[in-house]
Amino acid sequence: MRFVIVTGMSGGGKRTALKMLEDIGFFCVDNLPIPLLEKFVELIAVPNKEISKVALGLDVRADQSFADVGERFENLQKNGYKFEILFMEASDAVLVRRYKESRRMHPLASYKGGRVEDGIRRERRVLESMKRKADYVIDTSNLLTRELKEELDRIFVQNEEYNSLMVTVMSFGFKNGIPSDADLVFDVRFLPNPFYIEELKHQTGNDIPVQEYVMGFPEAEQFIAKLTDMLLFLIPNYVKEGKYQLIIGIGCTGGKHRSVTLANKLYERLKNQGNYGLTIQHRDIKNGI
Repeated sequence: MRFVIVTGMSGGGKRTALKMLEDIGFFCVDNLPIPLLEKFVELIAVPNKEISKVALGLDVRADQSFADVGERFENLQKNGYKFEILFMEASDAVLVRRYKESRRMHPLASYKGGRVEDGIRRERRVLESMKRKADYVIDTSNLLTRELKEELDRIFVQNEEYNSLMVTVMSFGFKNGIPSDADLVFDVRFLPNPFYIEELKHQTGNDIPVQEYVMGFPEAEQFIAKLTDMLLFLIPNYVKEGKYQLIIGIGCTGGKHRSVTLANKLYERLKNQGNYGLTIQHRDIKNGI
């Protein structure tokens, strides 16, 4: 039997992950009280041809302690039970935004006067050891629902070798500010701007004429080749150091032409180069110049 414990930050996507696991054949139980964990595993592990995959959601709640979870996990392992831990993560800024959008109270916020930010900080401390023990860490800060499904399929359906690094290639416009969460930022304003070509002005880097114009300059191809070479060196080392998220920002003036073109090209170069997750975003493509 494959047994997966789904936990992580409140607002990080645990329930969405559980629903997706249910769709691929897992028997799912959410928010089981921690004292019942060992008994639940004993009961579910009884040979049962109908249940071969189980996912259990464990949440931090104000009315129960997470302190003895590690000890209960050790007891399960001593008794011969095998399990995997999937930890759902997101940045503080994203978690705050999600809570404000949902108008819900963070489960631990009441300990610090009701502020969501304080609840998040307290929850991170509580879950610190759980995150270190996790087999898979998925950061949903920049993930679309479709991309999360692809990641879960890769782990639990295709059973591919997996590490927890999620790489995001993001185009942006400097006029709208550098992405605050970017780890690496590259300025491609050294290339001629298609905005000043009348027939290209209202197109984007997703359109072939703009791509052909931008990539028609030898400097563009040299830039992509050198950047790809550097990233293929950096990414495995980030994986070794346990980094969970790498955001690569590629910026031009408005985030519509040059940055989009080169972000697309970089994404294509990085695809299928390793067992890390890879996504692409065009932050300013709808309002860039």
